[in-house]
Amino acid sequence: MGNRLRPINGDPVGRVELTGVHISELDDPTPYLEGGELLLTTGIPLAGERETVRDYINRLAARGVVALALGLGAGTDAVPAGLEAACTDAGLILLVVPEGIPFMHVSRAYWDLVGETEQADLAASLSLQTSLTQAATRPEAVAAVVKVLSTALGGWAVYLPADGSAETYWPPAESRILPQLREETARLGLAGTHSAATFPLQGMDVIEYSIIADRRTAGFLAVCAGRPPRKADRQLMLTGCMLLAVTARREWQLTRANSILSTMTATLAMSGFVDAARFVAGDLTGPPLAERVQLLAVRGDNLESLSTAELAEQVAAMLTGESAAKLGDSIRRSRLRSMKDGFCYLILESPADSGHGVRDPASVETAVSRRLGRPAQFAAALTRPMPLSQVAESLGELRRACEVAPIGHLSTGQSLLDPRTAEWVVQLTDYRRADLVGTVRSYIRHQGQWEVAARELGIHRNSLRHRIGIASKLINADLDDPDVSANLWLALRRVS
Repeated sequence: MGNRLRPINGDPVGRVELTGVHISELDDPTPYLEGGELLLTTGIPLAGERETVRDYINRLAARGVVALALGLGAGTDAVPAGLEAACTDAGLILLVVPEGIPFMHVSRAYWDLVGETEQADLAASLSLQTSLTQAATRPEAVAAVVKVLSTALGGWAVYLPADGSAETYWPPAESRILPQLREETARLGLAGTHSAATFPLQGMDVIEYSIIADRRTAGFLAVCAGRPPRKADRQLMLTGCMLLAVTARREWQLTRANSILSTMTATLAMSGFVDAARFVAGDLTGPPLAERVQLLAVRGDNLESLSTAELAEQVAAMLTGESAAKLGDSIRRSRLRSMKDGFCYLILESPADSGHGVRDPASVETAVSRRLGRPAQFAAALTRPMPLSQVAESLGELRRACEVAPIGHLSTGQSLLDPRTAEWVVQLTDYRRADLVGTVRSYIRHQGQWEVAARELGIHRNSLRHRIGIASKLINADLDDPDVSANLWLALRRVS
């Protein structure tokens, strides 16, 4: 029966959202109204002068009443003088309830429409909730959730990871808002809180939620709806937040599991159990273990706290140009990492060609050192490409090379030793008047302790001093220099 209402002037009425239908014959019904209503009256409050009618209409308009419907025949047979003009001036829609139509029929028709609309909204909301849940089960869960949200709200949605990695957004054209959105997110400081905030951005109202998983901030969800958000829209956003939190938790658990498997695989390979390493690696995400690899060792402070990506940046910074880029990419791709005795080891997939693209940086200061204005805190050593089966036997030499590598440098090359060591060994070996090779080896083994080394060699300590002096002159280096002694010790071990 509600569609039997007709405008007083016969003009069509546009679509208007109502908050309710209210019936009143009070001179001032506004204390019982909240705004947005259709008010039904038989006209009793409209009896009187034009000024009385105008004051009544102005009170309704001030309260936010949307429309006034006058029932004819129950006390008022005609529209009171001045009513139409007063409603027009106040911006109030004036309708007429045809004679014989009870007000309750109008009210019932309204609530029937409300019920149908709510059912439709509920069905649509359930459908969207289902779509969101299904999106969270897809391989690219974050991108799928963001796309469903932005499409449902008729606007855009952006997920900003807390670790500063690339944002996920939809539609693609909205990449223009990313720089300002990053700044606003940093300014709001929502990290670590179950909070939401609203703010203007390029003339649009944005709602941003923090995504918390396992008591950590995983990221932030920023949404801009293409319309004023409804209750169902907000519920949809909260569902999206919950699903993003679940996705982050799932990714963290997968990362932890892969990290454990990675450590096991690397440890097995470096211990010589290659077949077992391949077996465990079968549960890792990604391709199978490579046949040819390189082994990287890194020493420095707080290595355990560095991600593989951060470690790649630190090590690659020890080189320049294309070599640095190649090495950094190789480290980032590595799935096999293990900590042992304070050293961090990574097994890197060897490049297809015979050269690994990393030159020997005799004295290259790290980019990190230049940027921070202080010495770098890391040193590293890298083997040449080798079969995976040879990793275990090269581990000791690699570690020793890493031990003697100066901070901020990467030792590379076939032998990983100072290039002068080959000539040193020749000079000592060619000397025929005394066993300088055995003498120097014993001296270095006992860390320059004259008495202990002389006793081991069965000679007087003065004789030992004489031989060490000859050796130092032959190689033109100080045997008490740690870099010299470390490199020479490794070279002499090979000779033995």
